[in-house]
Amino acid sequence: MPTFVDRTKIEVQAGKGGDGMVAFRHEKFVPNGGPAGGDGGRGGSIIFVADSGLRTLMDFRYRRKFKADNGENGRIKAQYGRAAKDLYLKVPVGTTVYDFDTNEVIGDLVENGQELVVAKGGRGGRGNIHFANSVNTAPEIAENGEPGEDRVLRLELKMLADVGLVGFPSVGKSTLLSVVTKAKPKIAAYQFTTLTPNLGMVILPDGRDFSMADLPGLIEGASQGVGLGMQFLRHIERTKVILHLVSMDPNNGREAIEDYHAIKKELANYTTDLTKKRELIVATQMDIPGADQKYQEFKDALAQEKIGEPVYAISSVTHQGINELMRDAANLVEKVEEERSQTEEKPVSVQKNKEYKFKAPKTNEFTVEKVDEHAFIVKGEGLERLVQRINLDHQDGIMLLARKLNNLGVDEALRKAGAENGDDVAIGDFNFEFVQ
Repeated sequence: MPTFVDRTKIEVQAGKGGDGMVAFRHEKFVPNGGPAGGDGGRGGSIIFVADSGLRTLMDFRYRRKFKADNGENGRIKAQYGRAAKDLYLKVPVGTTVYDFDTNEVIGDLVENGQELVVAKGGRGGRGNIHFANSVNTAPEIAENGEPGEDRVLRLELKMLADVGLVGFPSVGKSTLLSVVTKAKPKIAAYQFTTLTPNLGMVILPDGRDFSMADLPGLIEGASQGVGLGMQFLRHIERTKVILHLVSMDPNNGREAIEDYHAIKKELANYTTDLTKKRELIVATQMDIPGADQKYQEFKDALAQEKIGEPVYAISSVTHQGINELMRDAANLVEKVEEERSQTEEKPVSVQKNKEYKFKAPKTNEFTVEKVDEHAFIVKGEGLERLVQRINLDHQDGIMLLARKLNNLGVDEALRKAGAENGDDVAIGDFNFEFVQ
């Protein structure tokens, strides 16, 4: 059985756009051939696809870096370079994608087949066919391809289930799941039996069905990282209904009402208050001798605290109360779904084939820093992209960049910072000598 992985960090690098071409037509019967350099092709993007057949992020455990292909460079005779193929990566349904550095939610993949562009491929550079005009009929100007997006992501899998089973370890969650579904979780008599969430489908006699998840047992302090609870509390976020299981075993040395409040405290202390979810209180292990008395004491304690929720007494061994519990759980799921459809906003997501909106940095935002007596660094993401885009292998390209830098106010900013003729200036990887 594969290891369950529900959180991982990866790096994605989209492909660079192909460079535009500087070329001219030199054909026997075309005396005024002119520029004929084609555009570069688009770089490949990296796209996540939600796959209902996956249950874990295991595929990303040992391979952490993914790179899409670069676009092809432009060619002669005005031929465009070929665009690179996008790289599709499958992730389980229920995967939330975060930017690792900013913690921003990039997207939430909640439907099978849903797609999310996580790194946009760079645009191809324009060839010199685009720069001809009445003044310069033979321009030696072309653009380099735009770099693809490079970002570090955090992936979190939050299991999608209609009903989540919560409670202390060994209160009967796995046993209940095995009785009402075809799931076969590992069951034994020791703490933290369930090391990974298990998911099953409950099918009622009336034809209705809902998914149920057996979530690892919580203990006090789980919301602060004690035990395994914090690791899996996130899976409760997506459940519509909670079945809060409390053991009626008179020999476990614990008070049922204290167990109930301990779990409620951990749910409340999580980053999202999980106590707001609808719950059914379930008294388990009623087949054990002495359980009836403990069950009555538990009900009396709830009544004394004016907790008016009904308590379902069940036994997964004798099947006592199971049918009634499953029926009412299905009713509550339907009620919650109806309430959500009227009030809840749609989750943050990018639907299949939805256009990706790339936010280009502003070119006119930059800073000038004096790093030595005769050395300056100009910083600005948009400005650095501009420099990368212009092909500086030809004199026309160098002159074009000089005009753009002057128009953007870079020359003036350098002068104000104290730059003089002959001083060294760096913009990204590009270095040049400042001339007044």
